[in-house]
This record gives sequence, C-alpha cells and structure tokens, in this order.
Amino acid sequence: MKGLGSQFDSLALTLGIEGQLLALLLLLALACAAHLALGAIVRKLHHAASVTEHNWDDVVVTALAQPVRVILWVLVMYLTLEIYPVADALQAFLLKAYDTALVVLLAWFLQRVIKGVEEELLCEKRGSRKSADKATVHAVAKLARFVLWVSAGLMILQSLGVSISGLLAFGGIGGIAVGFAAKDLLANFFGGLSVYLDRPFTAGDWIRSPDKSIEGTVEDIGWRLTRIRTFDQRPLYVPNSTFLQISVENPSRMLNRRIYETIGLRYEDSALMGPVVTQVKEMLRNHPDLDMSRTLIVNFVSFGPSSLDFFVYTFTKTTDWVTFHEIKQDVMLKILEIIHVNGADVAFPTQTLHLEQAAPEEQS
Repeated sequence: MKGLGSQFDSLALTLGIEGQLLALLLLLALACAAHLALGAIVRKLHHAASVTEHNWDDVVVTALAQPVRVILWVLVMYLTLEIYPVADALQAFLLKAYDTALVVLLAWFLQRVIKGVEEELLCEKRGSRKSADKATVHAVAKLARFVLWVSAGLMILQSLGVSISGLLAFGGIGGIAVGFAAKDLLANFFGGLSVYLDRPFTAGDWIRSPDKSIEGTVEDIGWRLTRIRTFDQRPLYVPNSTFLQISVENPSRMLNRRIYETIGLRYEDSALMGPVVTQVKEMLRNHPDLDMSRTLIVNFVSFGPSSLDFFVYTFTKTTDWVTFHEIKQDVMLKILEIIHVNGADVAFPTQTLHLEQAAPEEQS
C-alpha cells in the first residue's frame, strides 16, 4: 500500500498541482468504479448464498456488505494523503486514525456476524426452540460482543501508541484490588453466567429450592439478580451467587405428575380387598388421562391401626397443575365408587376399649 502511495506521490511531484488534481480525480473515478463493482459482487454473493442449503453464508455476506464499502473509502482517504502531503505531525495523526479505522471496521464486521448468528439461531424457520436455548443464545452473544469490543479497544490503544503491556500490568494489579472490593458482585456475575450456560431454569419456569424459601415463576435472569414472582404475586430478588450454593427443583420440566395415595378399608371388609384392588388397577389402566408408559402400582400394603391399607401409584399425562388436580379428583372419585359398589367402605380411625367387670364383694 505504501508503494502504491509512493507512486502517486512521485507522479504528483512530477506533474505539480495540475498533476495532483489529475491524480485525485483519477483516484476518485477508480474508487467510484470499485464501489459499484463491490455492489455487484455483493449482490452476486447474496444470490449464490441464497440457493445453498445452509444460512451461515448469508450471515457472512450480509455482515460484510457495508463494512467492505467503508473500507474502500478509508483506503481512498489514505491514498489522498499520499497525493496531497500535509504537515508531518498531522499526517502521522491521520495515519494512526487510518489504523484505528481499520480496527473499528473489523470489529464492526464481527459485531454484525455475531448479531446475524444470534438472529439465525433464534429464527422461527429453524423450528420451535425452548426458552432455555434462547436464554443461552442471548447470553453467549452478549459475552462474545463484550470480548470483541474489549479486544478492539486494546488494539485501538495500541495503534494510538499506548503501551498495552503496561496497561495490562496495571489492570492486573487494579483487578486484584477491585476483585477484593467487589467479590460479591463478581460472585453474582459468575452465578448468572453459570445459570445461562448450565440452564437449570429460564424465564417462565416455575422453580423452588428445598434449601431456601424460594418458590415461584422466574420473570428475568440478570447478570446480578434473578427476579422471581412468588405465588402470592410478590417479586422476589435472588442474588445469582445463591444458585451456586443451593439445590433447585424445576417442576416446569417434569414429564408427568404423580398420583400417590394410600386408601384404607375397614377390617370387616378384608374379604373384599382383592376384588377392590383388581378393579381399581383395571380402572387406572383404562383411564385416558394416565400415562401407561410409566409405573402403575395398586397393591395391598399394610395392616393399619384401624384399616387395611392399599396404595395407588400412577402418573398423569399432563404436567399442568390445575389439570392434574382435576384428573386426580376424577381418579379418587372412581376409586371411592369401586369401593362402595363392592359393598365395602373407607375406614376411619377407631379404637376398641375392653372393660373388665369387677367381681362382686363377698358378703360377710
């Protein structure tokens, strides 16, 4: 590039001011032609990318379309400086600005690529995507943009003559001090990062913790706090570092809901236990809302203090809380009907007291 600029400079010195003007007009004409040619090339690349099976080439071409045109005109400005020499100090400053512009344009291109990839991953054409996947895509995109612009900032400082090694050394010492001062903030940041990457829950999930009094629907996952709406509609703000230390249940991701009940018959109905258990099991097998691919158990299990107990263990197809209770009610009513049809009844706690009659006193 410097060789090309030197050729323009030599030509300008040879031809004088008229030659400089002629060289500038020639440069502008070539730049306009190159701009139009780039537009045609980009359109052809878009057409070629649109007929491929993959969409990633479309993302790259779209991201490159605008930055490549701007790079062309940055190059034109650089060559203009070679044609029209200015003061040394100003020229040195403009050359640094040229290097800085190239770094910014490269970062701009990568920023557009990251945005295009994020939109492509979240595009509806790729099929329904779980909310947990969407949260992860957003988190990784944010992290990539952060790393990109931090790296671009360091490269810009280096192009301006700032010592990066000294800055990094100072940043390391300062980072230790800041780390001690803001350890809770950093703990929450890494806690939020682990939630984004491990995806134990995402916005819209119902979660609860057996270790803490935390239960509700997740509304938002930030880098420092997670906002949870409790069932009495109060907002609960939990520091993300908390999730690194506790167990979290996510009922929203259950595959089924379980019905697990123990029913007791009266001791006088012992002869009816067998038919009741058999009919209850048959009723559950034929119930349209129960999942027969899961475990189904109906068995006489124990001699209780005042009842003969059998238990029901089965799973519903739905995981919706309200629908589950409607199905459970229907199952319990049918079990009660089976018990009554067989002439039995449900036992209730009873006690039998045996009183000894005192012997009459002998008459003297």
